Amino acid sequence: MIERAYRGDTARMGWTHEADLLSDTRTERAELEAIVADPSQILLMAQDADDTPIGCVNVAKRDASLAYLGMLCIEPLRQAHGLGREMIAAAERYARDTFGCTTIEMTVLEQRSELIAYYQRRGYAQTGERRDFPVPLDPPYFMTVLAKPLSGPLESNHA
Repeated sequence: MIERAYRGDTARMGWTHEADLLSDTRTERAELEAIVADPSQILLMAQDADDTPIGCVNVAKRDASLAYLGMLCIEPLRQAHGLGREMIAAAERYARDTFGCTTIEMTVLEQRSELIAYYQRRGYAQTGERRDFPVPLDPPYFMTVLAKPLSGPLESNHA
């Protein structure tokens, strides 16, 4: 599901893909196994009535107050129906209530302005920090860092 949501022709059926920017494999099995085995991370899953995965998000505790939200993806044909918003809210609740974090951050490819705007509508703000893309490319890609405070009851924003 992660590969279908991020890369290749199936990803183009949704709006949050990277298929026009990247063609390599998004996630290796070993990376998912490491997330599942790491007590400072969780991979939250959404499944349909047949237990087929239709969405996921990774939450990682970076330090006592900071969590990282990553690998958010929704099955391409199920995008734009609110499931992403629900997965973000679940990730934020987990980071606050289970990990005890007060801030959550994420990184988004700079070229993905529509995705950055989506997260801004959900309360995330650009920090001004820029990080290298994890895979060296020529020309290089960079990630914009966005963050959100996790104080008080978290609500699902609508927009």
